[in-house]
Amino acid sequence: MDSVPVVKIEKGQCIALFAYDVGMAIDLDACERILAEESKRGGIRHKRKAPAYFEYRPLPVRVTRRVQSFPISSFRSEATLEVTLFDFGAAQLCYTIPFSGTLDDLLQLSLALYDNPLLLADSRQQVEEIVAMVRDAIERPTLSEFVEDYFIYEIMSCQNGEIPETLVAAQAGLLAQIMRAEDFVLSPQETADALAVRMSCGPNDLTIIDWASAIVFDENPEEVRTVLEFANVELLEMRCMDQELDDGLEQAYRTLAGPSKKWWQQLFTVDHEIERVAQLQADCAVLFEGVNNALKLLGDQWLARVYVATSKRFHLPDWDASILRKLSALESIYQKLSDRAATRRMEALEWIIIILIAVSVIPTLPSLFSLFK
Repeated sequence: MDSVPVVKIEKGQCIALFAYDVGMAIDLDACERILAEESKRGGIRHKRKAPAYFEYRPLPVRVTRRVQSFPISSFRSEATLEVTLFDFGAAQLCYTIPFSGTLDDLLQLSLALYDNPLLLADSRQQVEEIVAMVRDAIERPTLSEFVEDYFIYEIMSCQNGEIPETLVAAQAGLLAQIMRAEDFVLSPQETADALAVRMSCGPNDLTIIDWASAIVFDENPEEVRTVLEFANVELLEMRCMDQELDDGLEQAYRTLAGPSKKWWQQLFTVDHEIERVAQLQADCAVLFEGVNNALKLLGDQWLARVYVATSKRFHLPDWDASILRKLSALESIYQKLSDRAATRRMEALEWIIIILIAVSVIPTLPSLFSLFK
């Protein structure tokens, strides 16, 4: 039986992404002015730039900071960190870990990155510091508990110049372990699933996309990376919206199905609940549209295919459907609360009319009684 040749990676890097929701919205122009002042003090640089074929509305702000270099397996992360701020209230941190060596070395890096406490703690600290700097530019600043991480293994060149598809055929099991961060051999079914979403634009490039990581064989992987970065932020915002709608629906349902109050009590409480539900609807609808319309891919069908494949792998269409369904349910509850409030107002108005009639009749009662004597 022929032995599987050892693959030697000459040049590669891992991009470790950590996405956070930091508020309802970010005024990127104000944010840029604040960061321009910070950049004068050193240690931070910012820019507004997108690769060709990408149209952001509006263009996000990218911030580069000096940070500590962390040991991860036998490698170290770079001493710089890129933070991308989006107008819909998201911040994504990007750590870079250069690597070279065998696929076994890359597997050890993958295992070390899974729930890595150093990067998780540092990413939260870094985003807290950035939020503190630009707080005045953030509408309703709140750092969410959610963090969406994703790892992109970019392989720019191999020692023997292997064609990516040939390499995948020979090292499928090991590549699947890298993508799933598993230290045991996966079953054929699990291996096939991990490598199921792969595509190439030319004979010497290949992108393999899984739900937790991706492997990109490409001399210039920046544009594919940008697509994956945005999809990761989009997934974070979908998760945050879904959770917020779950909490809002539960509270609204408790209000609707809770113990009945006296009509005069409901006159002063129902309007508050209606306003809260309406605000939640408006916030989620605006955020939903903002996230889904933030990025347009122009004139490049290859990148569009990558985005569609990534969306399906992340189940973004399912998240969209879930959010739209919950928005519809919230609209139904809003309508019921509004109808209840209108009914209570009508009852109150009827009682007021009855009382006014009674008050107007009281002065005439003595004369009426005299008629019957």
